[in-house]
Amino acid sequence: MIQKEPLSTSKAPPKISLPNKELVGVQSTKKELAKLPLPTGWRLLVLPFKQKEKTKGGIIMTDDAIDRSQVASTCGVVLRMGPDCYRDKERYPDGPWCKEKDWVIFARYAGSRIKIDGGEVRLLNDDEVLATVDNPEDIFHEF
Repeated sequence: MIQKEPLSTSKAPPKISLPNKELVGVQSTKKELAKLPLPTGWRLLVLPFKQKEKTKGGIIMTDDAIDRSQVASTCGVVLRMGPDCYRDKERYPDGPWCKEKDWVIFARYAGSRIKIDGGEVRLLNDDEVLATVDNPEDIFHEF
């Protein structure tokens, strides 16, 4: 005999799972952070977003496609800020455009690229930040 479970008559709204607000693709330790350069002046240290190897539809991307999207990447997380970032009150009367651990959008060829342990970080000027985003996976990386 099969027993049927009663249907829920609760009027509570369904649970919605929001994307993880942790830094996507970023797992840092104190040892790794010690290897990163300290930005000087008005510069920001940004880690470009690393695209997942599998698309939402289940297609596995080749290493070449991922590399090309990394070159075209215009989104990254702010790791460190120099001591003079956004301190010029004439240029930034409303205050800083971003802070550490914010996801930012920047121009494709902006900043200086630095290779560290097989990865890449960028040093950007504070005025090269174009926008901030909540989740870098929402930004389409065209290549």
